Amino acid sequence: MPEVAHTAHDMIAGMTPTMTPGVFVFITTDDPACFNGLSSQAISTFKEAEGISLLVPADVAEEAGFDAAHPMRCITLNVYSSLAGVGLTAAVSNALGEAGIPCNMIAAYHHDHVFVPSDKASKAMDVLARLQSQAK
Repeated sequence: MPEVAHTAHDMIAGMTPTMTPGVFVFITTDDPACFNGLSSQAISTFKEAEGISLLVPADVAEEAGFDAAHPMRCITLNVYSSLAGVGLTAAVSNALGEAGIPCNMIAAYHHDHVFVPSDKASKAMDVLARLQSQAK
């Protein structure tokens, strides 16, 4: 694995945002059979008190009868950020918020992923590229 960034500056300067192919939606279910049928197609799941949240391709959600009215694009921040690092999520969400772009952040083991409304994805990429450029 490449070098891990620990400081906010290093994480932001190295984030190199990339748009992931596909359109995704957040759905939730408390039905174990539904979860079992969709989990293999989910790119993320999270167990909450109200049910299990899944992040699935929009067409998968539609085919399963879920509301896909809020399509999202995924922007992967291609920096190996420390799980103990502080500041990347705050900087990204703040920059997008100032631009009027809602975001949902998912931090995974290797990278952080930003989910933004599909119709604002291009603008979000510009905002994040500018944020990275300012940190370099």
